[in-house]
Amino acid sequence: MHGSLAELLRAWHDFYMLVGTASATLVGLMFVSASIGASIYNESHRGAMRAFVTPTVVHFSAMLFICILVMVPSHTFVTLGVLLGVGGLLGIAHSAIVVFALLVRHRFTIDFSDRMFYALIPVLGYVLVATSGIMLLVQSSWSFNVIAAAVLVLLVAAIRNAWDMTVWVVIRAPIPPAPPSQS
Repeated sequence: MHGSLAELLRAWHDFYMLVGTASATLVGLMFVSASIGASIYNESHRGAMRAFVTPTVVHFSAMLFICILVMVPSHTFVTLGVLLGVGGLLGIAHSAIVVFALLVRHRFTIDFSDRMFYALIPVLGYVLVATSGIMLLVQSSWSFNVIAAAVLVLLVAAIRNAWDMTVWVVIRAPIPPAPPSQS
């Protein structure tokens, strides 16, 4: 590869600005969603929150931090590679906890698509993040594509999971009693 990292990433600027802005907005909406669903997200659902809500916020936040890291102009291939590699490993470790809770311990009854999107697809995203870190260390020209793929995998999983949680809350939300009719 030729040129500085900042020069090579210039072509990706708009992509990371768009994804970073979207992920920051979606993190905020998760907090709004949790506030609105406060009657559902209570102590009796603490395990579900740890298995479903928290990882989704982590995925949106990871995308935001990846986009911020990539946009720092003073990074070298080594600094960005190490930071993404460590971030990918942390994401894999966090996802392993979710995989263990959902697939090994079977703490929740969930269908195949939930297993894929809450447990397995995020692992793929974080493996891609770690892989992109390694690729940056060896200055591979494909590293930028792998970072983008990782962010998109996490984005798709997190958006799908946020929608799944929204539907779950709506189904369980108490229905207010109808007002008395004035005849």
